[in-house]
Amino acid sequence: MDRRNFIKNTLIGAAGMFMAGAVSGCAADKIVNGGNKMKILVITGSPRKNGNSNTLADNFIKGAKEAGHEVVRFDAAFKNIHPCIACDKCNMNGQCVFKDDFEFVKENIIDADAVIFVTPMYYFGISAQIKTVIDRFYAINSQIHVAKKSALILTYADTSPKEAQPIINHYETLLNYLGWSDSGKVIASGVWTAGSVNNTQYPKQAYELGKNI
Repeated sequence: MDRRNFIKNTLIGAAGMFMAGAVSGCAADKIVNGGNKMKILVITGSPRKNGNSNTLADNFIKGAKEAGHEVVRFDAAFKNIHPCIACDKCNMNGQCVFKDDFEFVKENIIDADAVIFVTPMYYFGISAQIKTVIDRFYAINSQIHVAKKSALILTYADTSPKEAQPIINHYETLLNYLGWSDSGKVIASGVWTAGSVNNTQYPKQAYELGKNI
């Protein structure tokens, strides 16, 4: 083999190895959760666009996307969701009588691998906006009784852990009923005014939760 052909073949071989490595690297970027790319539905409940819980939601989503997951976000406070009226027309597995933005939740929660609840504490409970969404789960009850991951991100102004416990209990009771598994919690205490969460460890915790869920 002459020098020209040797150099040509060497360059072709090197390019092939580079491309193979690039493809392998891209594939590696997609290997998450033991090789599975997950669909994650994030449901937020704060009406403050720049509020503390929404900041943590942003950080969670950033981590999850960097890990290669598909993330769908539903900001309940800015959507039209009618409260459940217990008419039972859906029979827990049918069409709700209300045609509103819950249809988006329905379309994305059934095939989601993980559902993340993000809420501020309002008067010692979860926000009414996110509770309204959860109440409407009734209409798709049988369709979401399948194994899923979940996580809770909670912000509140107080600093006492016992004040957060009722919300944590509600979350854990919900998961127990649905057969979902808890993948982690970020309980951000001592944050009240918008932006007060920024200089704490909680944004990093939310990011790491998304990255490692």
